Amino acid sequence: MTTYSGPARLTLVDGTHVSGMASLSTHQRGGIDGWGGTFRPDQNTDDLRNAGTGLSLELPYDQIGAVDVTSVRKLLATQILMSLTGSGPAPF
Repeated sequence: MTTYSGPARLTLVDGTHVSGMASLSTHQRGGIDGWGGTFRPDQNTDDLRNAGTGLSLELPYDQIGAVDVTSVRKLLATQILMSLTGSGPAPF
């Protein structure tokens, strides 16, 4: 299992870039390799809370992976935590 924890930038379908912190890992389930984790954005907007599929997550050094949001939950009054599932090769 490979992991990454640090700064990241989520790109929404409309091209909006949102900075935040990601915690990601690779996993193997039933012979299928995959990756995913969480993203805690620096800001909280309706667009983020309603984000779904077709997004991308950019890590330092221009490493980019395709992601879908599987759930969004409230952490504090002003923060959310997004669960992500990656598709294709992991960018870390």
